[in-house]
Amino acid sequence: MSEAILASLRRPPGVCEVPLVEAVDPLADDDLHLALYCCYELHYRGFAGVDPAWEWDPHLLAARQVLERPFESGIRAAVPPEPVEAGAVEQTLREVVDDDSGPSLARTIERRASLEHVREFLVHRSAYQLKEADPHSWAVPRLSGRPKEALVEVQSDEYGGGRPGRMHATLFAGSMRALGLDDRYGAYLDRIPGTTLATVNLMSLFGLHRRLRGAIVGHLAAFEMTSSEPNGRYARGLRRLGAGDEAAEFFDEHVEADALHEAVAAHDLAGGLARCEPEIAPDIVFGARALMLLEARFATALVEAWDAGRSSLRAPL
Repeated sequence: MSEAILASLRRPPGVCEVPLVEAVDPLADDDLHLALYCCYELHYRGFAGVDPAWEWDPHLLAARQVLERPFESGIRAAVPPEPVEAGAVEQTLREVVDDDSGPSLARTIERRASLEHVREFLVHRSAYQLKEADPHSWAVPRLSGRPKEALVEVQSDEYGGGRPGRMHATLFAGSMRALGLDDRYGAYLDRIPGTTLATVNLMSLFGLHRRLRGAIVGHLAAFEMTSSEPNGRYARGLRRLGAGDEAAEFFDEHVEADALHEAVAAHDLAGGLARCEPEIAPDIVFGARALMLLEARFATALVEAWDAGRSSLRAPL
């Protein structure tokens, strides 16, 4: 699948080979999610040597849809829709994030992970963190009123709040450098497995489709509601391993910032959107449940690999 997409992108726009999606795990397959990630990447920073006109080429969009269908169907099969009243969205989100079925990756890193494990963790997260906040920003023009204000409030902090050098993606790059990793955008894409790429593709799927604006809002709300405590554990794990403040700065920043974002994201953004558009209240909860599902699978893959004494990446560092 990825070979078909990449072969097309090497040519001028106009003819795109439609990938044949075989019977694979739609939530984790390496090939499916690499192909889909490459399609989505054209809406972010693109690829060197690839004609920018591919971004909106109808043939590539058709091929991307072939990849999206099993992914979205797989998510919806694993997270069945539930009726939710608009006034119950905020409380339901809190119940969703409290019902986390995955292993505690944050506790693993805080207490017993090796430095090499932490370096692998940063490589996994680089697929998103080096473009942190961008997928959720697709929702800005699709909202109005207080929900839009709340989203911009959260996103402003993600982009540094006007303070030079404080953009969260910049801070994450600094953490990578401090641990001897390559901080160039996309440098480790060929090593990152489908279970990880799926967590990023989920954001792009939700963010790039207006019909899923409720889901991307629910995703962001749950993201913020589950961020502060784990990031504190990641920072303590880094310091346990002797890493300096530069390595931990990104995580320290999120402990404070996301504690403030939690109430805004849950009440004003997610709850506010449900009050404005009650018909998409179930989509908001669906987005949160989808996040928790894929994050649990991601955490399980890393912890199981490390406990088995092997790399969690497709190729070891």
